[in-house]
Amino acid sequence: MASIAEIIRSHHAEIVRCWMEEATRAASARGLDKPEFRNVMPIYLASLAEARASGGEGDDKQRQHVETHVSARLRQGFHVAEVVEEFALLGRCITQLWANAPPGLQPDGNDVERLYAELHVAMKTVTDLFGKHLLEEEQTEKRYLRLLQKIASEALRLDGPGSRNQLRELLKVILEAMDAQSGALLLYEPEDERLVTAASAGAANEQLEHYATSLDPKSFPGSIVAAGEETCSLWDATTTTIEVSDSLRQGGIHSLLGVRLPAHRALMGVLYIGLTHTREFTGREKQRLQTLGQHLSVHLENAQLYAKLQEKVEALQAERGLREQFVTILAHDLRGPLSAAKMGAHSLSRSPEKLETRRDLALKIDRNIERADQMVRDLLDANRIQAGQRLPLRLDTCDLGGIARDVIEELTLLHGERFVLKAEARIRGIWSAEELRRALWNLGTNALKYGAAGLPITFTVTSTDTGARASVHNEGPAIARADQETIFKPFVRTRSAQTGRSKGWGLGLTLVWGCARAHGGTVELTSDAGTGTTFSLLLPWDARPFQVDRKEPEPAAQVSSGA
Repeated sequence: MASIAEIIRSHHAEIVRCWMEEATRAASARGLDKPEFRNVMPIYLASLAEARASGGEGDDKQRQHVETHVSARLRQGFHVAEVVEEFALLGRCITQLWANAPPGLQPDGNDVERLYAELHVAMKTVTDLFGKHLLEEEQTEKRYLRLLQKIASEALRLDGPGSRNQLRELLKVILEAMDAQSGALLLYEPEDERLVTAASAGAANEQLEHYATSLDPKSFPGSIVAAGEETCSLWDATTTTIEVSDSLRQGGIHSLLGVRLPAHRALMGVLYIGLTHTREFTGREKQRLQTLGQHLSVHLENAQLYAKLQEKVEALQAERGLREQFVTILAHDLRGPLSAAKMGAHSLSRSPEKLETRRDLALKIDRNIERADQMVRDLLDANRIQAGQRLPLRLDTCDLGGIARDVIEELTLLHGERFVLKAEARIRGIWSAEELRRALWNLGTNALKYGAAGLPITFTVTSTDTGARASVHNEGPAIARADQETIFKPFVRTRSAQTGRSKGWGLGLTLVWGCARAHGGTVELTSDAGTGTTFSLLLPWDARPFQVDRKEPEPAAQVSSGA
């Protein structure tokens, strides 16, 4: 009767070959070469025979071999069930050697029971080691997540002066957690539909700082986006046909692993790490990067929310300042005409018998009350425009050149001979003369306040292919491009206006814009240091199609071709 120790010694190579064939069929063997897959299993098999020859003194060596085998399998990404199965397959290959032998040539039952006991101990050791490893992994992961959270809580501004450095610190934590040598965070820019590097760390860091790419899946970052909630890996960056930044190809980075940020919801960016050697990433590594990416996504979302909140706070602070300034100016501007009207009325009440001889005083009272009333109407109309409503118009056939001429005459009486009119004959349309007069008056006084002192202010009235144009031009400093984007908003004044001598409510150009919109037209602004500033009202010939009944939907824009 042969012992199991003798069977193992005499059939060692055959048992190893059988085990290799059986184990290679398992999915866990995929991607490993033969020596890497064999690992220490042949040595462990030999130790089973030695333990019997030495009377059981090889148990410690067997455990060391099992620990070495498990350690290698952990690095290779095996699951606990796969490693346990390897030892079960080894037992099957040993027992197959005597399965068909006569009873007299089979090993003793106690010997077989001991073999199964030793294999059971090995499989239990595998389970214990995996459990210990997973616990350590979990604790390690928690530690890195705490570090990530600590840095993230101090780096809420993505657009702040130190944001790139703070994001780089986050990346360094991720690289340490993943035992990687390079990493990059690319954020999505919706306007250009591309991914741009926000931070990079490790190898090829400086070159990656300037890397940007589209969402095309032909690029590695684009393939990460296309992968959705799954990770995306690359075997070797130096030989792949997928688009990879030249800095990675030349920086000694080979295997890459990336995740989408966030895995669900709107795209914010991608995160990927790189290794200086070529290998497959384990399931555990993929899961860890997903977890780190999920926490990084939360930080990025918080940073975006914080930035939006800061913008709101700044806007509210600016609005409060404007309101306080507006109330001050409003009180000052209304006090003038109301005080004059009050004094005139007081004089008449004291000497009613002089009413006929002091008709000029009564007219002065009327003018000042009209001024105050106009201020209130301007304010109400500005609020209507700010609420998205159109100004109500009283339409009639008007001569645009005649309206401009009336405005210039009034301005000339007040400010002297600085105003020039260039008007084509019979520019007539169906418009609101009252609103156009206010709009041209506001443009004229605006040119007077902020244009070059002493130089002419030119009003031009012409026809166009689809309507009429009324322009007011002045020489002088150009309006900054940033101011041009907000100049028609209520209570907004340019930087130069805020620091200059001229005071105002910041409503004049808002009312000009509202007038153009109510007529179905637009306002154009051109301004540069060489030619000066020109505001132009572009009007259709007939404003009636653009008047909206509150009970009906707003009609599509229509233009009349009549004159």
